[in-house]
Amino acid sequence: MVGNGKMNPSSEAEEEGVKSLLKWAAKYGIEVSESCSSLGLGHCLGVSCFPGAGGRGVAALRPISKGELLLKVPKSALITTDSLLSRNETLSLALKAHPSLSSTQVFTVCLLYEINKGKASPWHPYFLHLPRSYSILAAFGELETQALQVDYAIWAAQKAVTKAKYEWEQAFTLMKELKLKPPLLTFRAWIWATGTISSRTLHIPWDEAGCLCPVGDLFNYAAPTEDPDSFENVENWQNEHAKDDLDIHHSQRLTDGGYEEDVAAYCFYAKKNYNVGEQLPSLAFNPIEALSLLSSSVVVTCAYGACNSAVLLSYGTYTNLELLEYYGFLLEDNPNEKVFIPLDLDMHSLSCWPEESLYIHQNGRPSFALMCALRLWATPPQQRKSIGHLAYSGCPISKGNEIYVMKWIGKKCDALLKEMPTSVEEDKLLVDLIDKMVEYENLGEWVKEASAVFGGEFGDNNILKAAYGVEGDNELTSLVRTKMLIDRWKLAVQWRLMYKTVVARCISYCTDIINSLSTQ
Repeated sequence: MVGNGKMNPSSEAEEEGVKSLLKWAAKYGIEVSESCSSLGLGHCLGVSCFPGAGGRGVAALRPISKGELLLKVPKSALITTDSLLSRNETLSLALKAHPSLSSTQVFTVCLLYEINKGKASPWHPYFLHLPRSYSILAAFGELETQALQVDYAIWAAQKAVTKAKYEWEQAFTLMKELKLKPPLLTFRAWIWATGTISSRTLHIPWDEAGCLCPVGDLFNYAAPTEDPDSFENVENWQNEHAKDDLDIHHSQRLTDGGYEEDVAAYCFYAKKNYNVGEQLPSLAFNPIEALSLLSSSVVVTCAYGACNSAVLLSYGTYTNLELLEYYGFLLEDNPNEKVFIPLDLDMHSLSCWPEESLYIHQNGRPSFALMCALRLWATPPQQRKSIGHLAYSGCPISKGNEIYVMKWIGKKCDALLKEMPTSVEEDKLLVDLIDKMVEYENLGEWVKEASAVFGGEFGDNNILKAAYGVEGDNELTSLVRTKMLIDRWKLAVQWRLMYKTVVARCISYCTDIINSLSTQ
Protein backbone atom coordinates (compact mmCIF):
# COMPACT_ATOMS: atom_id res chain seq x y z
CA MET A 1 0.00 0.00 0.00
CA VAL A 2 1.09 3.50 -0.67
CA GLY A 3 -1.04 6.00 1.16
CA ASN A 4 -2.18 8.90 -0.98
CA GLY A 5 0.54 9.23 -3.57
CA LYS A 6 3.85 9.05 -1.74
CA MET A 7 7.13 8.25 -3.43
CA ASN A 8 10.85 7.97 -2.80
CA PRO A 9 13.28 10.92 -3.00
CA SER A 10 15.01 11.50 -6.31
CA SER A 11 17.19 14.55 -5.73
CA GLU A 12 18.63 16.89 -3.13
CA ALA A 13 16.42 19.65 -4.51
CA GLU A 14 13.31 17.60 -3.82
CA GLU A 15 14.52 16.79 -0.30
CA GLU A 16 14.99 20.50 0.30
CA GLY A 17 11.42 20.97 -0.94
CA VAL A 18 10.04 18.75 1.81
CA LYS A 19 12.22 20.45 4.39
CA SER A 20 10.73 23.76 3.29
CA LEU A 21 7.26 22.26 3.71
CA LEU A 22 8.07 21.25 7.27
CA LYS A 23 9.50 24.69 8.02
CA TRP A 24 6.29 26.23 6.65
CA ALA A 25 4.30 23.86 8.88
CA ALA A 26 6.27 24.95 11.96
CA LYS A 27 5.60 28.62 11.18
CA TYR A 28 1.91 27.78 10.85
CA GLY A 29 1.88 26.39 14.38
CA ILE A 30 1.93 22.71 13.46
CA GLU A 31 3.89 21.10 16.26
CA VAL A 32 4.92 17.79 17.78
CA SER A 33 4.52 17.00 21.48
CA GLU A 34 6.22 19.25 24.03
CA SER A 35 9.08 16.80 24.50
CA CYS A 36 10.08 17.30 20.86
CA SER A 37 11.94 20.07 19.12
CA SER A 38 9.98 22.47 16.94
CA LEU A 39 12.46 21.98 14.11
CA GLY A 40 10.88 20.00 11.31
CA LEU A 41 8.90 17.20 12.95
CA GLY A 42 11.04 17.28 16.08
CA HIS A 43 13.15 14.58 17.71
CA CYS A 44 10.37 12.00 18.09
CA LEU A 45 8.98 11.98 14.53
CA GLY A 46 10.43 12.27 11.07
CA VAL A 47 9.36 11.85 7.46
CA SER A 48 10.89 8.69 6.08
CA CYS A 49 10.59 6.15 3.30
CA PHE A 50 9.34 2.61 3.95
CA PRO A 51 9.70 0.69 0.66
CA GLY A 52 6.92 -1.84 0.32
CA ALA A 53 5.28 -0.61 3.51
CA GLY A 54 3.56 2.58 2.51
CA GLY A 55 6.27 4.62 0.81
CA ARG A 56 6.61 8.02 2.45
CA GLY A 57 5.35 8.05 6.00
CA VAL A 58 5.95 9.18 9.57
CA ALA A 59 8.72 7.43 11.48
CA ALA A 60 9.54 7.14 15.17
CA LEU A 61 12.95 8.59 15.99
CA ARG A 62 12.77 7.70 19.67
CA PRO A 63 10.68 5.25 21.75
CA ILE A 64 7.05 6.35 21.76
CA SER A 65 4.46 5.17 24.27
CA LYS A 66 0.92 4.13 23.45
CA GLY A 67 -1.44 7.07 23.87
CA GLU A 68 1.32 9.69 23.59
CA LEU A 69 0.52 12.92 21.77
CA LEU A 70 2.45 12.90 18.50
CA LEU A 71 1.26 15.83 16.46
CA LYS A 72 -0.94 18.87 16.96
CA VAL A 73 -2.28 20.85 14.00
CA PRO A 74 -4.07 24.09 15.00
CA LYS A 75 -7.45 24.96 13.53
CA SER A 76 -5.90 27.90 11.70
CA ALA A 77 -3.76 25.47 9.67
CA LEU A 78 -6.65 23.20 8.68
CA ILE A 79 -8.10 23.62 5.21
CA THR A 80 -11.89 23.52 5.46
CA THR A 81 -14.82 24.99 3.59
CA ASP A 82 -15.19 27.58 6.36
CA SER A 83 -11.53 28.58 6.38
CA LEU A 84 -11.54 29.02 2.60
CA LEU A 85 -14.81 30.95 2.50
CA SER A 86 -13.71 33.28 5.30
CA ARG A 87 -10.83 34.46 3.10
CA ASN A 88 -12.82 34.81 -0.12
CA GLU A 89 -15.89 37.04 -0.14
CA THR A 90 -16.36 36.56 -3.90
CA LEU A 91 -16.43 32.80 -3.44
CA SER A 92 -18.84 33.03 -0.52
CA LEU A 93 -21.29 35.22 -2.45
CA ALA A 94 -21.13 33.02 -5.57
CA LEU A 95 -21.91 29.88 -3.59
CA LYS A 96 -25.16 31.35 -2.26
CA ALA A 97 -26.57 31.15 -5.78
CA HIS A 98 -25.94 27.37 -5.89
CA PRO A 99 -27.60 25.94 -2.75
CA SER A 100 -28.18 22.50 -4.29
CA LEU A 101 -24.49 21.54 -4.22
CA SER A 102 -23.47 18.98 -1.60
CA SER A 103 -20.94 19.79 1.12
CA THR A 104 -18.29 17.79 -0.75
CA GLN A 105 -19.00 19.60 -4.01
CA VAL A 106 -18.71 22.93 -2.21
CA PHE A 107 -15.39 21.91 -0.64
CA THR A 108 -14.13 20.75 -4.04
CA VAL A 109 -14.99 24.09 -5.67
CA CYS A 110 -13.42 25.98 -2.76
CA LEU A 111 -10.22 23.92 -3.05
CA LEU A 112 -9.94 24.56 -6.79
CA TYR A 113 -10.60 28.27 -6.21
CA GLU A 114 -7.78 28.38 -3.66
CA ILE A 115 -5.44 26.49 -5.99
CA ASN A 116 -6.34 29.07 -8.66
CA LYS A 117 -4.75 31.78 -6.48
CA GLY A 118 -1.29 30.22 -6.87
CA LYS A 119 1.38 31.70 -4.62
CA ALA A 120 -1.14 34.14 -3.15
CA SER A 121 -2.67 31.27 -1.17
CA PRO A 122 -1.26 30.83 2.35
CA TRP A 123 -1.44 27.06 1.77
CA HIS A 124 0.55 27.19 -1.48
CA PRO A 125 3.61 25.38 0.00
CA TYR A 126 1.31 22.56 1.11
CA PHE A 127 -0.45 22.36 -2.25
CA LEU A 128 2.91 21.93 -3.99
CA HIS A 129 3.42 18.64 -2.14
CA LEU A 130 0.06 17.09 -2.95
CA PRO A 131 0.01 14.23 -5.46
CA ARG A 132 -0.60 15.24 -9.05
CA SER A 133 -2.92 12.31 -9.61
CA TYR A 134 -4.98 9.72 -7.72
CA SER A 135 -5.91 6.17 -8.61
CA ILE A 136 -9.37 6.27 -7.07
CA LEU A 137 -12.10 4.42 -8.97
CA ALA A 138 -13.53 7.68 -10.34
CA ALA A 139 -10.26 8.13 -12.29
CA PHE A 140 -10.54 4.71 -13.97
CA GLY A 141 -10.93 4.55 -17.73
CA GLU A 142 -12.54 1.74 -19.69
CA LEU A 143 -9.33 -0.30 -19.87
CA GLU A 144 -8.72 -0.27 -16.12
CA THR A 145 -12.40 -0.79 -15.33
CA GLN A 146 -12.69 -3.91 -17.47
CA ALA A 147 -9.40 -5.18 -16.05
CA LEU A 148 -11.18 -5.62 -12.69
CA GLN A 149 -13.02 -8.58 -14.35
CA VAL A 150 -15.54 -9.05 -11.51
CA ASP A 151 -19.02 -7.68 -12.22
CA TYR A 152 -19.67 -5.88 -8.95
CA ALA A 153 -16.22 -4.24 -9.04
CA ILE A 154 -16.74 -3.10 -12.63
CA TRP A 155 -20.14 -1.71 -11.64
CA ALA A 156 -18.57 0.13 -8.67
CA ALA A 157 -15.98 1.77 -10.96
CA GLN A 158 -18.59 2.76 -13.54
CA LYS A 159 -20.82 4.18 -10.82
CA ALA A 160 -17.93 6.18 -9.35
CA VAL A 161 -17.09 7.70 -12.74
CA THR A 162 -20.74 8.50 -13.50
CA LYS A 163 -21.22 10.12 -10.10
CA ALA A 164 -18.07 12.21 -10.47
CA LYS A 165 -19.10 13.46 -13.91
CA TYR A 166 -22.58 14.36 -12.69
CA GLU A 167 -21.20 16.32 -9.73
CA TRP A 168 -18.66 18.09 -11.96
CA GLU A 169 -21.36 19.11 -14.42
CA GLN A 170 -23.50 20.41 -11.56
CA ALA A 171 -20.64 22.61 -10.32
CA PHE A 172 -19.30 23.66 -13.72
CA THR A 173 -21.44 26.80 -14.04
CA LEU A 174 -20.29 28.01 -10.63
CA MET A 175 -16.63 27.41 -11.49
CA LYS A 176 -17.01 29.39 -14.72
CA GLU A 177 -18.62 32.23 -12.78
CA LEU A 178 -15.60 32.20 -10.47
CA LYS A 179 -13.35 32.55 -13.55
CA LEU A 180 -11.11 29.60 -12.73
CA LYS A 181 -8.23 29.05 -15.12
CA PRO A 182 -9.16 26.67 -18.00
CA PRO A 183 -7.08 23.72 -16.69
CA LEU A 184 -8.96 23.90 -13.37
CA LEU A 185 -12.34 23.71 -15.14
CA THR A 186 -11.67 20.30 -16.65
CA PHE A 187 -13.07 16.99 -15.45
CA ARG A 188 -9.49 15.86 -14.83
CA ALA A 189 -8.98 18.75 -12.40
CA TRP A 190 -12.27 17.88 -10.71
CA ILE A 191 -11.13 14.26 -10.28
CA TRP A 192 -7.86 15.50 -8.80
CA ALA A 193 -9.66 17.76 -6.31
CA THR A 194 -12.22 15.11 -5.33
CA GLY A 195 -9.38 12.57 -5.04
CA THR A 196 -7.54 14.91 -2.71
CA ILE A 197 -10.63 15.35 -0.57
CA SER A 198 -11.65 11.70 -0.66
CA SER A 199 -8.22 10.30 0.19
CA ARG A 200 -6.79 12.92 2.51
CA THR A 201 -9.55 14.60 4.53
CA LEU A 202 -10.05 13.96 8.24
CA HIS A 203 -13.27 14.19 10.24
CA ILE A 204 -14.27 17.46 11.87
CA PRO A 205 -17.49 17.96 13.85
CA TRP A 206 -18.69 21.10 12.05
CA ASP A 207 -18.48 19.97 8.40
CA GLU A 208 -19.26 16.53 6.98
CA ALA A 209 -16.90 17.24 4.07
CA GLY A 210 -14.00 17.07 6.54
CA CYS A 211 -10.71 18.97 6.50
CA LEU A 212 -7.30 18.77 4.88
CA CYS A 213 -4.68 18.55 7.61
CA PRO A 214 -1.16 19.56 6.49
CA VAL A 215 1.53 17.17 7.83
CA GLY A 216 -1.20 15.13 9.55
CA ASP A 217 -1.89 13.48 6.19
CA LEU A 218 1.64 12.05 6.07
CA PHE A 219 0.63 9.12 8.26
CA ASN A 220 0.25 5.87 6.32
CA TYR A 221 -2.73 3.58 6.65
CA ALA A 222 -3.10 0.68 9.07
CA ALA A 223 -6.28 -1.37 8.81
CA PRO A 224 -8.29 -1.60 12.04
CA THR A 225 -8.61 -5.13 13.39
CA GLU A 226 -10.44 -6.93 16.14
CA ASP A 227 -7.17 -7.54 17.98
CA PRO A 228 -8.17 -7.21 21.65
CA ASP A 229 -4.75 -5.78 22.47
CA SER A 230 -5.83 -2.59 20.72
CA PHE A 231 -8.56 -1.90 23.26
CA GLU A 232 -7.77 -3.80 26.46
CA ASN A 233 -6.42 -2.42 29.71
CA VAL A 234 -7.82 1.08 29.17
CA GLU A 235 -8.43 1.38 32.91
CA ASN A 236 -4.88 0.25 33.74
CA TRP A 237 -3.46 2.71 31.25
CA GLN A 238 -5.43 5.49 32.90
CA ASN A 239 -4.16 4.56 36.36
CA GLU A 240 -0.56 4.38 35.21
CA HIS A 241 -0.76 7.90 33.77
CA ALA A 242 -2.77 9.47 36.61
CA LYS A 243 0.36 11.21 37.86
CA ASP A 244 0.48 13.10 34.58
CA ASP A 245 -2.85 14.73 35.43
CA LEU A 246 -4.50 13.32 32.30
CA ASP A 247 -8.28 13.57 32.49
CA ILE A 248 -10.65 10.89 31.25
CA HIS A 249 -11.08 12.60 27.90
CA HIS A 250 -7.35 12.53 27.25
CA SER A 251 -6.77 9.04 28.62
CA GLN A 252 -9.24 7.51 26.21
CA ARG A 253 -7.32 8.80 23.19
CA LEU A 254 -6.18 5.32 22.27
CA THR A 255 -7.47 5.71 18.74
CA ASP A 256 -5.48 7.72 16.22
CA GLY A 257 -6.79 11.15 17.10
CA GLY A 258 -9.33 13.79 16.25
CA TYR A 259 -10.23 17.44 16.52
CA GLU A 260 -10.24 18.69 20.11
CA GLU A 261 -12.23 21.79 20.99
CA ASP A 262 -10.35 22.48 24.22
CA VAL A 263 -7.08 23.09 22.37
CA ALA A 264 -8.62 24.11 19.02
CA ALA A 265 -6.41 21.67 17.15
CA TYR A 266 -6.34 18.32 15.42
CA CYS A 267 -4.34 15.99 17.67
CA PHE A 268 -2.73 12.67 16.77
CA TYR A 269 -1.83 9.97 19.30
CA ALA A 270 0.19 6.76 19.21
CA LYS A 271 -2.13 3.74 18.97
CA LYS A 272 0.65 1.41 20.18
CA ASN A 273 4.22 1.49 21.48
CA TYR A 274 6.92 2.27 18.91
CA ASN A 275 10.65 1.57 19.22
CA VAL A 276 13.52 3.15 17.32
CA GLY A 277 14.78 0.85 14.59
CA GLU A 278 11.65 -1.31 14.63
CA GLN A 279 10.23 -1.74 11.13
CA LEU A 280 6.60 -2.78 11.32
CA PRO A 281 5.49 -5.82 9.28
CA SER A 282 4.54 -4.70 5.82
CA LEU A 283 0.84 -4.03 5.35
CA ALA A 284 1.40 -3.31 1.71
CA PHE A 285 0.88 -5.14 -1.53
CA ASN A 286 3.56 -2.86 -2.99
CA PRO A 287 3.80 0.80 -3.95
CA ILE A 288 0.67 1.50 -5.93
CA GLU A 289 -0.41 5.14 -5.93
CA ALA A 290 2.90 6.86 -6.75
CA LEU A 291 3.11 10.46 -7.80
CA SER A 292 3.24 11.31 -11.46
CA LEU A 293 6.55 12.25 -13.04
CA LEU A 294 5.63 15.91 -12.74
CA SER A 295 5.19 15.76 -8.97
CA SER A 296 7.48 17.67 -6.66
CA SER A 297 6.52 15.56 -3.66
CA VAL A 298 9.39 13.70 -2.05
CA VAL A 299 10.60 11.98 1.08
CA VAL A 300 12.93 13.30 3.74
CA THR A 301 14.89 10.47 5.34
CA CYS A 302 15.02 10.35 9.11
CA ALA A 303 17.71 12.35 10.83
CA TYR A 304 19.36 9.35 12.42
CA GLY A 305 19.56 7.35 9.21
CA ALA A 306 18.22 4.17 10.80
CA CYS A 307 15.40 1.95 9.65
CA ASN A 308 12.80 3.53 11.90
CA SER A 309 9.41 2.41 13.05
CA ALA A 310 6.52 3.64 10.91
CA VAL A 311 3.73 5.37 12.78
CA LEU A 312 0.51 4.33 11.08
CA LEU A 313 -2.96 5.82 11.04
CA SER A 314 -6.27 3.97 10.76
CA TYR A 315 -8.67 5.69 8.39
CA GLY A 316 -11.52 3.31 9.19
CA THR A 317 -12.83 -0.14 8.29
CA TYR A 318 -12.74 -0.67 4.52
CA THR A 319 -12.68 -3.54 2.06
CA ASN A 320 -10.05 -3.39 -0.68
CA LEU A 321 -12.62 -2.20 -3.21
CA GLU A 322 -13.63 0.61 -0.85
CA LEU A 323 -9.98 1.53 -0.25
CA LEU A 324 -9.56 1.68 -4.00
CA GLU A 325 -12.69 3.79 -4.40
CA TYR A 326 -11.90 6.38 -1.73
CA TYR A 327 -8.10 6.30 -1.35
CA GLY A 328 -6.57 4.70 -4.43
CA PHE A 329 -4.61 1.86 -2.83
CA LEU A 330 -4.98 -1.76 -1.71
CA LEU A 331 -3.87 -3.93 1.20
CA GLU A 332 -2.63 -7.44 0.50
CA ASP A 333 -3.60 -8.70 3.95
CA ASN A 334 -6.70 -6.68 4.69
CA PRO A 335 -8.51 -8.10 7.74
CA ASN A 336 -11.67 -6.26 6.63
CA GLU A 337 -11.73 -7.71 3.12
CA LYS A 338 -15.05 -9.08 1.84
CA VAL A 339 -15.43 -11.09 -1.35
CA PHE A 340 -18.90 -11.56 -2.78
CA ILE A 341 -19.98 -14.48 -4.94
CA PRO A 342 -23.20 -14.62 -7.00
CA LEU A 343 -26.16 -16.14 -5.15
CA ASP A 344 -29.50 -17.31 -6.48
CA LEU A 345 -32.54 -15.13 -5.82
CA ASP A 346 -34.22 -17.75 -3.63
CA MET A 347 -31.20 -17.75 -1.33
CA HIS A 348 -31.75 -14.04 -0.69
CA SER A 349 -35.51 -14.38 -0.33
CA LEU A 350 -35.18 -17.08 2.34
CA SER A 351 -32.78 -15.01 4.42
CA CYS A 352 -33.41 -11.96 6.59
CA TRP A 353 -29.73 -11.03 6.34
CA PRO A 354 -28.78 -7.97 4.24
CA GLU A 355 -26.90 -8.73 1.03
CA GLU A 356 -23.74 -6.99 2.21
CA SER A 357 -23.43 -9.51 5.06
CA LEU A 358 -23.31 -12.50 2.68
CA TYR A 359 -19.62 -12.66 1.81
CA ILE A 360 -16.36 -14.59 2.16
CA HIS A 361 -13.71 -13.43 4.62
CA GLN A 362 -10.14 -12.65 3.57
CA ASN A 363 -9.02 -16.01 5.02
CA GLY A 364 -11.51 -17.90 2.83
CA ARG A 365 -14.18 -18.60 5.45
CA PRO A 366 -17.81 -17.88 4.54
CA SER A 367 -19.36 -15.21 6.75
CA PHE A 368 -21.72 -16.08 9.58
CA ALA A 369 -24.70 -14.69 7.66
CA LEU A 370 -23.77 -16.53 4.45
CA MET A 371 -23.56 -19.85 6.27
CA CYS A 372 -26.90 -19.22 8.01
CA ALA A 373 -28.61 -18.37 4.71
CA LEU A 374 -27.20 -21.38 2.85
CA ARG A 375 -27.98 -23.84 5.65
CA LEU A 376 -31.60 -22.73 5.58
CA TRP A 377 -31.71 -22.82 1.77
CA ALA A 378 -30.29 -26.37 1.75
CA THR A 379 -33.02 -27.55 4.13
CA PRO A 380 -36.20 -29.12 2.60
CA PRO A 381 -39.01 -26.50 2.50
CA GLN A 382 -41.28 -28.52 4.83
CA GLN A 383 -38.58 -28.52 7.53
CA ARG A 384 -37.46 -24.90 7.38
CA LYS A 385 -40.00 -23.58 9.87
CA SER A 386 -39.09 -26.11 12.54
CA ILE A 387 -35.31 -25.80 12.26
CA GLY A 388 -35.09 -22.14 11.26
CA HIS A 389 -34.00 -21.14 14.77
CA LEU A 390 -30.93 -23.37 14.42
CA ALA A 391 -29.94 -21.80 11.10
CA TYR A 392 -30.31 -18.26 12.40
CA SER A 393 -28.32 -19.02 15.54
CA GLY A 394 -25.38 -20.16 13.42
CA CYS A 395 -25.59 -23.82 14.39
CA PRO A 396 -25.02 -26.61 11.85
CA ILE A 397 -28.34 -28.32 11.09
CA SER A 398 -26.92 -31.73 10.30
CA LYS A 399 -23.79 -33.35 8.92
CA GLY A 400 -25.47 -33.91 5.57
CA ASN A 401 -26.69 -30.31 5.41
CA GLU A 402 -23.23 -28.97 6.24
CA ILE A 403 -21.52 -31.12 3.61
CA TYR A 404 -24.11 -30.09 1.01
CA VAL A 405 -23.56 -26.39 1.74
CA MET A 406 -19.78 -26.71 1.63
CA LYS A 407 -19.93 -28.61 -1.65
CA TRP A 408 -22.21 -25.93 -3.12
CA ILE A 409 -19.87 -23.10 -2.07
CA GLY A 410 -16.80 -24.99 -3.30
CA LYS A 411 -18.36 -25.72 -6.70
CA LYS A 412 -19.60 -22.13 -7.02
CA CYS A 413 -16.15 -20.75 -6.28
CA ASP A 414 -14.46 -23.22 -8.63
CA ALA A 415 -16.85 -22.25 -11.44
CA LEU A 416 -16.14 -18.56 -10.77
CA LEU A 417 -12.39 -19.05 -11.15
CA LYS A 418 -12.82 -21.06 -14.35
CA GLU A 419 -15.02 -18.35 -15.86
CA MET A 420 -12.43 -15.64 -15.25
CA PRO A 421 -10.49 -14.47 -18.33
CA THR A 422 -7.20 -15.01 -16.48
CA SER A 423 -6.02 -17.34 -13.73
CA VAL A 424 -4.32 -16.54 -10.42
CA GLU A 425 -0.98 -17.62 -11.87
CA GLU A 426 -1.43 -15.46 -14.97
CA ASP A 427 -2.34 -12.42 -12.88
CA LYS A 428 0.76 -12.89 -10.73
CA LEU A 429 2.87 -13.06 -13.87
CA LEU A 430 1.18 -9.96 -15.26
CA VAL A 431 1.91 -7.97 -12.09
CA ASP A 432 5.56 -9.03 -12.38
CA LEU A 433 5.61 -7.95 -16.01
CA ILE A 434 4.17 -4.55 -15.14
CA ASP A 435 6.89 -4.10 -12.52
CA LYS A 436 9.52 -4.86 -15.17
CA MET A 437 8.28 -2.17 -17.55
CA VAL A 438 10.99 0.21 -16.36
CA GLU A 439 13.60 -2.11 -17.88
CA TYR A 440 12.30 -1.42 -21.40
CA GLU A 441 13.27 1.56 -23.54
CA ASN A 442 9.72 2.17 -24.69
CA LEU A 443 6.21 0.98 -23.99
CA GLY A 444 5.79 -0.59 -27.43
CA GLU A 445 8.59 -3.09 -26.89
CA TRP A 446 7.13 -4.11 -23.54
CA VAL A 447 3.62 -4.52 -24.99
CA LYS A 448 5.00 -6.70 -27.79
CA GLU A 449 6.63 -9.08 -25.33
CA ALA A 450 3.68 -9.07 -22.95
CA SER A 451 1.29 -9.77 -25.85
CA ALA A 452 3.11 -13.04 -26.45
CA VAL A 453 2.02 -14.15 -22.98
CA PHE A 454 -1.38 -12.45 -22.70
CA GLY A 455 -3.84 -11.94 -25.50
CA GLY A 456 -6.99 -10.28 -24.17
CA GLU A 457 -5.77 -7.16 -22.44
CA PHE A 458 -3.14 -6.55 -25.12
CA GLY A 459 -5.36 -7.24 -28.11
CA ASP A 460 -5.14 -4.51 -30.79
CA ASN A 461 -2.61 -2.71 -28.59
CA ASN A 462 -5.25 -1.64 -26.07
CA ILE A 463 -2.60 -0.34 -23.68
CA LEU A 464 -0.93 1.78 -26.35
CA LYS A 465 -4.24 3.23 -27.53
CA ALA A 466 -5.31 4.11 -24.02
CA ALA A 467 -1.94 5.64 -23.21
CA TYR A 468 -1.48 7.69 -26.37
CA GLY A 469 -5.10 8.26 -27.31
CA VAL A 470 -5.24 11.96 -26.33
CA GLU A 471 -4.49 14.33 -29.20
CA GLY A 472 -2.41 17.43 -28.60
CA ASP A 473 -0.31 15.98 -25.76
CA ASN A 474 3.40 16.65 -25.87
CA GLU A 475 5.88 13.86 -25.18
CA LEU A 476 6.22 14.57 -21.46
CA THR A 477 2.46 14.87 -20.92
CA SER A 478 1.93 11.62 -22.81
CA LEU A 479 4.55 9.93 -20.66
CA VAL A 480 2.85 11.12 -17.49
CA ARG A 481 -0.56 9.98 -18.73
CA THR A 482 0.91 6.59 -19.57
CA LYS A 483 2.37 6.17 -16.10
CA MET A 484 -0.91 7.17 -14.46
CA LEU A 485 -2.86 4.72 -16.63
CA ILE A 486 -0.48 1.86 -15.93
CA ASP A 487 -0.60 2.58 -12.19
CA ARG A 488 -4.40 2.26 -12.29
CA TRP A 489 -4.27 -0.78 -14.54
CA LYS A 490 -1.87 -2.49 -12.16
CA LEU A 491 -4.24 -1.73 -9.28
CA ALA A 492 -7.08 -3.40 -11.19
CA VAL A 493 -4.97 -6.50 -11.85
CA GLN A 494 -3.91 -6.62 -8.20
CA TRP A 495 -7.51 -6.28 -7.00
CA ARG A 496 -8.74 -9.16 -9.17
CA LEU A 497 -5.75 -11.24 -8.07
CA MET A 498 -6.69 -10.67 -4.43
CA TYR A 499 -10.31 -11.53 -5.22
CA LYS A 500 -9.33 -14.81 -6.89
CA THR A 501 -6.92 -15.65 -4.08
CA VAL A 502 -9.70 -15.35 -1.50
CA VAL A 503 -12.03 -17.46 -3.67
CA ALA A 504 -9.31 -20.13 -3.96
CA ARG A 505 -8.85 -20.07 -0.18
CA CYS A 506 -12.57 -20.61 0.21
CA ILE A 507 -12.38 -23.72 -1.98
CA SER A 508 -9.61 -25.10 0.23
CA TYR A 509 -11.56 -24.26 3.38
CA CYS A 510 -14.70 -26.00 2.11
CA THR A 511 -12.69 -29.04 1.04
CA ASP A 512 -11.11 -29.31 4.48
CA ILE A 513 -14.51 -29.12 6.19
CA ILE A 514 -15.99 -31.74 3.88
CA ASN A 515 -13.07 -34.11 4.46
CA SER A 516 -13.29 -33.59 8.20
CA LEU A 517 -17.04 -34.26 8.35
CA SER A 518 -16.77 -37.28 6.04
CA THR A 519 -14.36 -39.03 8.40
CA GLN A 520 -16.54 -38.54 11.49
